[in-house]
Amino acid sequence: MRHPEFTAMLLPAKVYPQIWRLLLGVLLILFIYISWTLLVLGGAVGVVAAEQGLWGVMPFFQELQAGRMPGSVALLLLTFGGMALGPVLAAAALHYRGPGSLLGPWGDWWRGFVTAFLVVLVVFGVLMGASALVWPPEANLEPMRWLVWMPLALPLLFVQIAAEEILFRGYLMQQLAARFAARWIWFTLPALCFGLLHWDPESGRNLPLVLLAAFAFGLVAADLTERTGSLGAAMGFHFANNLLALFILSIKGTITGLALYVTPWGLAEEGLVSLGLAVSIGMVFVNWWIVKALIDR
Repeated sequence: MRHPEFTAMLLPAKVYPQIWRLLLGVLLILFIYISWTLLVLGGAVGVVAAEQGLWGVMPFFQELQAGRMPGSVALLLLTFGGMALGPVLAAAALHYRGPGSLLGPWGDWWRGFVTAFLVVLVVFGVLMGASALVWPPEANLEPMRWLVWMPLALPLLFVQIAAEEILFRGYLMQQLAARFAARWIWFTLPALCFGLLHWDPESGRNLPLVLLAAFAFGLVAADLTERTGSLGAAMGFHFANNLLALFILSIKGTITGLALYVTPWGLAEEGLVSLGLAVSIGMVFVNWWIVKALIDR
């Protein structure tokens, strides 16, 4: 039984629910995302080559992959612009849907976003602070430099989380739900694809926990989308989570360029890191329970 809010949200998607439209939409999204990424990286390479010559291009790509400098993280976040634009254009071109139909009613979106953002920020923030008392983090970015970057970094972070939510919970989940009744197809498959998107060989033997954490978030975001009939709660949850993980305390060896602090251990280390990942998975569901309780009031 689907929530009535989600059923109402699906009305525009049900007008043109054919699977061939969805498949063409996915191809169009991939094309736009790849084209946008090449455009962004090509422009950055042009700037680097003009300033440092061709010898500076290879170090630029190495640093971009490492994500240890503020500029490289900002550039990586900017590449998600294509992922945000792709579903909007695919929905318009192939399903004749406006951007608002992907996001849901503005009032519901705003209420869900603020509620989820504040809950996750407080719960994960308290947990992060408590763990820092036991395992003190290492200073990373100088505070004043961090503040200078935030006016640019925060909008780019919003672009990144919005892109993933519009794609997985907006376009894919809604169009699959409009075409198929089976819950495992429209609810679980987008969450599984989202989880696999976080495949990181650098996580070593912790890779299953990393994928499980992303999959758990995908399920929670799908439930919040169905429960509210909008992407607001999922986006608020995602924004607060990534804000803390990318800009406040990052795991050493990951994307740390805009983080105030980094952990004293890397993602591939076992023991405490494995335990921390397991706890974070449990806390995703704790946050979900609190958010849905507040939204359902």
